[in-house]
Amino acid sequence: MGETVDPGPVSGRAILGQTLKVLRDKAGKSLGQLAEDTGYDKSYLSRLESGERLSKVTVMEDLDSYYGTGSLLVGHWKAARLDAFKDQYKAFMKLEATARIMWMFTPGVPGLIQTEDFAQEVLSGPQTTLEDDDWVEEQVAARLGRQYLLRQKPEPSVRIIMDEYAFRRPAAVQKTWEEQLIRIEAVAMLPNVALQVLPFTAGLHHHMHASLTLLWQKDATGVAYVEGSTRGELTEDPDSVLRHRLSYDRLRDMALSPTDSLGFIRDLLEEHRS
Repeated sequence: MGETVDPGPVSGRAILGQTLKVLRDKAGKSLGQLAEDTGYDKSYLSRLESGERLSKVTVMEDLDSYYGTGSLLVGHWKAARLDAFKDQYKAFMKLEATARIMWMFTPGVPGLIQTEDFAQEVLSGPQTTLEDDDWVEEQVAARLGRQYLLRQKPEPSVRIIMDEYAFRRPAAVQKTWEEQLIRIEAVAMLPNVALQVLPFTAGLHHHMHASLTLLWQKDATGVAYVEGSTRGELTEDPDSVLRHRLSYDRLRDMALSPTDSLGFIRDLLEEHRS
């Protein structure tokens, strides 16, 4: 009797693809019919079912509505998007999804509030080749998918500190930058979000080249995630989390108030439009 070979863990993307195919078969639809009904390209839908591509979350929302499956596909998509990230970031994102309190500092515009066009520009550097197009599209889709965190129930309490540097490095396309500033303004006005700008006048500080995120769960356990240009580090050690919290407190003390920060953003938007 031969040995059973363990095929290893099935990726979230593969599970999502299998679910899409089962639903289509159950509905008695061919790929061509599904494409005609939904307006999505037939080859695109085929690649989703085969697990070759990760869609935007809005595609899954459309297909959930089409099949009448509630939020089944969106739920599978949330697991599948983790495939696009490295292990340390996967662990962080799982904790982020259930966090009740989120504090973050970023030198640039955080992915959590980027528009699609801005994210596309950030991820499509001059080194990007035609072969990288699928990778860029998947990264954009996964990044935008995180933004449901700001509107999930119960809403997390979120504080975002952005370095003024983020506002002085605009997108290359004027319309893209204007829409990004409008998006930042809208997020700053959310009732569960406090957004602050750390001005250049604050001088040098200890997080100039790395982002810092602190998360607290319902049971008050906390983690800290520090991410630089090449790697990220997640820590659950209470002493380390406390040190990062005190570090964050110093940044918050140097930043403009939420009200003054909103004024800063609106002045910049007005300046951009003139």
